Amino acid sequence: MPMKSPLLRTGILLAALMFGATVLAVVMRPSHKIADQGQKIDLEAMIPKRFGEWRMVEERDRQMISPEVLAKLDRIYNQILSRIYVDGKGARVMLSIAYGSDQSDSMSVHLPEVCYPSQGFEMLKKSTGRLGLGDASIPVKRLVARQGRRIEPITYWITVGDRAVAGRLDRKLAQVRFGLTGSVPDGMLVRVSSIDADSETAHAMHAGFIKDMYASMGRVERDRLFGVNG
Repeated sequence: MPMKSPLLRTGILLAALMFGATVLAVVMRPSHKIADQGQKIDLEAMIPKRFGEWRMVEERDRQMISPEVLAKLDRIYNQILSRIYVDGKGARVMLSIAYGSDQSDSMSVHLPEVCYPSQGFEMLKKSTGRLGLGDASIPVKRLVARQGRRIEPITYWITVGDRAVAGRLDRKLAQVRFGLTGSVPDGMLVRVSSIDADSETAHAMHAGFIKDMYASMGRVERDRLFGVNG
């Protein structure tokens, strides 16, 4: 019998996990929210307005998200933080963080691969990797989106509970792990982007920005924003 391809095996595993998660939801009905434990999330207070050579500027690019998409995000997430930072050389970075107290399938993260095309962007590139943060590392996705003459490189990651995850399969595994304990995980989607036709340079700038932000935060805040799976 011929060997199944890696893609087919991954599809079978994902289908099995989705089926298992569905059965688990019916049998155990997780209802205990992780968000109800410990200190409540306050993105505005958690994220520093100045760190390294970066400082927040008092403006918003309100055309980044259409009213329809924003309305959908408001239904999915409890908090959404959008800021623009600039460094001493005038380089600008857009930071967007969405926090949801329920990251089960019914409140799954709204991925940039879906959000951007819904606003008329074309996805030019997609890749995954790990970003080193000194004493830890996180899985990230790097994208390049285009709308007309606007080219926007993007770096983002997701947390499910206390874990940073990359991709649908890892997110599903994290959800199942929490479901086995009868818990509903909270989570975040953290997106860093800029307007730059040179995506390689932009992604390198994103990495520096993220590392500076990480270095400026306390351990508790780091664990919530970046996960603890270094």
